[in-house]
Amino acid sequence: MPGLRRLDQVLVARGLVESRARAQILIAEGKVEVGGIVVTKAASMVAEGTSVAIAQADSPFVSRGGIKLEHALSTFEIDVSGMVCLDVGASTGGFTHCLLLRGARFVHAVDVGYGQLHWSLRTDPRVGVHERLHIKDVTRELLDPFPELVVMDVSFISILKVLPWLAALLPKGTRVVTLIKPQFEVGRGKVGKGGVVTDEALREQTVSGIMTAVAGLGCTDSQGPTTSPITGPAGNVEYLATFKL
Repeated sequence: MPGLRRLDQVLVARGLVESRARAQILIAEGKVEVGGIVVTKAASMVAEGTSVAIAQADSPFVSRGGIKLEHALSTFEIDVSGMVCLDVGASTGGFTHCLLLRGARFVHAVDVGYGQLHWSLRTDPRVGVHERLHIKDVTRELLDPFPELVVMDVSFISILKVLPWLAALLPKGTRVVTLIKPQFEVGRGKVGKGGVVTDEALREQTVSGIMTAVAGLGCTDSQGPTTSPITGPAGNVEYLATFKL
């Protein structure tokens, strides 16, 4: 059937493992989930867009967020080598870690929280740690060296509220790579039990609306959305997109 692919092939194609042989081992060991359910047969067929997750131990990143950004950078063919980046909503630092492993020169890690950033990143001279700081309060003077790329993973707020702050802070044409979380975009009363948006049509409608609104804010050169290869902590299907401010 069109749109179906073997599970071991999907793991390699999405960059979650380095080879089909490694994929087959993980699958046989019960370390791979498809749509939140453990699957133990490498030949199982997976539909395009279905979430696939592997055990944290097989992630090279300090958090699962790195897997999501890795997928976006690969899908959108974005080379961050030598770049200065701004990570909005850094949290543990999965996005920051991914950027560094891909050759970024420096990353400003901004988060409203405190003490969440992984110690290995907190002590890395290539990381500027900006804690207890809302993105709307970030100044150009604080961002030295100045970022050329923004990556974003925010919660409990729509990305549409964040973009105007970024547009005021950064030069026009700055590229943004963002995670889109339907659970924080659909509005009150539309999120199901446990904070999960289970209605696929609602998710797609919401994400489509976000992309239209992004264009309405003056953003250009958009790509995506692409479905994240892994779900959020509660099982939410999430998406990634990129565009220029």
